[in-house]
Amino acid sequence: MEKNVLKIGELASRTGLTVRALHHYDSIGLLTPSARADSGYRLYNRTDVARLHRIQALRKFGMSLADIATFLDSEDAPFADIVTQQIDALDKQIEQASALRGHLARLQQQMAGDDDPALEDWLDALEQMKLYEQYFTPEELRRLPFWQQEARRNARWRAMVGEAQAMRARGVTADSEEARRLSQRWMESLEHDTGANPEFAWRMSAMLESEELAGRRTVVPVEIKEYIGEAFNAHKMALYAKYLNEEEMRHLRANSRKQVNEWLKLFMRLHQHMQQGVPPEHPSSQALAQEWMVLFRARAGDSEHVQARIRHAHDNEPELLRGTWVTPAIIAYIRQAVAACSAA
Repeated sequence: MEKNVLKIGELASRTGLTVRALHHYDSIGLLTPSARADSGYRLYNRTDVARLHRIQALRKFGMSLADIATFLDSEDAPFADIVTQQIDALDKQIEQASALRGHLARLQQQMAGDDDPALEDWLDALEQMKLYEQYFTPEELRRLPFWQQEARRNARWRAMVGEAQAMRARGVTADSEEARRLSQRWMESLEHDTGANPEFAWRMSAMLESEELAGRRTVVPVEIKEYIGEAFNAHKMALYAKYLNEEEMRHLRANSRKQVNEWLKLFMRLHQHMQQGVPPEHPSSQALAQEWMVLFRARAGDSEHVQARIRHAHDNEPELLRGTWVTPAIIAYIRQAVAACSAA
């Protein structure tokens, strides 16, 4: 029997617990030794040690001694469920630690750079960390340039906002060449900072809109967004004017900024289709092509000649696609899908 049992001192030594702790477990009925030696020493057998193993495991899970006693004394105690819960908790801790490491790595890179971001830029970065995490998964944030630059990004955007505000203060109209150049740079930066992914752009737009509705300060004031939007539209209209007459341009100008959200949602779904490898001939792709044509006709009109010239403009003016989340690959994909609709 002596070979199959441990005295309290031996058990304490083997497990790293104190004799006092084991005495306490005994006094509260949590771990009572199964036998005693003739000399009165407590003796712990295999069953006692197995119970102690569970006690220690549950202690690491954060359970109180009282809860552990209740749990172990219940019939069919689901110990495996507790282990699963702890694994899930550890996964979350690992994820949080990974996110923290990412924050620190970016901070290290920024501190090692030539330009030291201003205090306001650091504060903006800190304020936005939690906000971004509400709209993007950790994996998505790792692929999002907007997230990877934080303070330096804020400094760059603050500079562009300052340029736009100064232009408005000087009375520079949105259709001026100066404003159009800034809008092109602005939109190309935005496209880059969202990883050229229209879904990321959509979620960022929703995030900022939510912040505005809540009355919280955002990096870009509403009036500046509107100013840049008008200037960017004017920039594109100037390019289209090379291919259309004045009457055709009047129709295009009147309809160019309508259904902006519908277009972005369509770009988002097309991007997802292409990422998933769905062929243009697939019925779902053809459905997207039909939506594209409805929006295209609403914008360009029903004239096939005008539509053809707008397509020609897209082929010859690369700037028309920059800052729009629409790539030549998406244009080619949608044209194949439209052709498949016509052949069906």
